[in-house]
Amino acid sequence: NAQAPSGRETVTIKGERFYLEPALDFASRQHGLSDRQSIEPSGGMIFVFPSPQVQNFWMIDCLTDIDIAYLSETGRVMTLHEMKAEAPKKPGESDLAYQNRLPRYSSEYPSRYVIEVAPGTWKRLDVRPGDVISFDMEGLKARAR
Repeated sequence: NAQAPSGRETVTIKGERFYLEPALDFASRQHGLSDRQSIEPSGGMIFVFPSPQVQNFWMIDCLTDIDIAYLSETGRVMTLHEMKAEAPKKPGESDLAYQNRLPRYSSEYPSRYVIEVAPGTWKRLDVRPGDVISFDMEGLKARAR
């Protein structure tokens, strides 16, 4: 059982191990994977919210496409999206105008956990709604704020 690099969480998706950065507080959830040029094949981020709620993610300042999965309280995949990188904020474009032109990717259902990985991961692993992703839910929940 390979140990995750320091500060990362081991997450198993369709039998494949990923080492994801945890986003456990408002600031880290807000920043997410912004400003990243790429996501390593076994990397990404796991967002943990204090309680399940409908989530809407967007690609603010994201420089690479991202596969996203919204999970139930039990780690079951509810909703999947392939989020596309958007044109960066243009000179003279207000923050509001920039934010308003970005598509929102909704969980559709209350979600406590959200996983973002490299583009193409869901297709490569044939991840579908109903699949269960395993990770230390209780440990992450206890640390989320």
